[in-house]
Amino acid sequence: MQDGKLRNMTSLYIEKAGRMLLLYRQGSRVVNDVWVGSAGGHFEEYELNDARACVLREMKEELGITENELEDIRLRYVTLRQTKGEIRQNYYFFAKLKDGVDEDFISNEGIARWFSLGELPALPMPFTSEHVIKHYLDIGKNTETIYGGVADMNKVVFTELSEF
Repeated sequence: MQDGKLRNMTSLYIEKAGRMLLLYRQGSRVVNDVWVGSAGGHFEEYELNDARACVLREMKEELGITENELEDIRLRYVTLRQTKGEIRQNYYFFAKLKDGVDEDFISNEGIARWFSLGELPALPMPFTSEHVIKHYLDIGKNTETIYGGVADMNKVVFTELSEF
């Protein structure tokens, strides 16, 4: 029975030259031993209405980089999934690493590694992340649209989040 418990999280996927930086997360209580975005995590109370502030804080804490080292940081996906007695809301950002920025990242959350875009579908990822990456590679990377996705036991159904 769902009683209104929420878990709000962000994730950032950094790209450069046809590659994406992912993190093999280790030691987390929620997401562990799978490939996730380059940086991300749970909202602090003061960030609840600002997913961008959360993702910027997380990338500074986990990768030691700032907004000035990235370009085109955009919220692209918002997903909902009910699991373990809570509704998980994930805010997925994508960005490009600027030229001249060191690409050898060390994370305090696990192992950071660059992958070609073609390698991504074969990697073990959390349920919604796996579907976000598949949609992004098939459709999202060619648009500037924000997509909303609702997960069921088999898939995530995406729709464009149009402003009206």
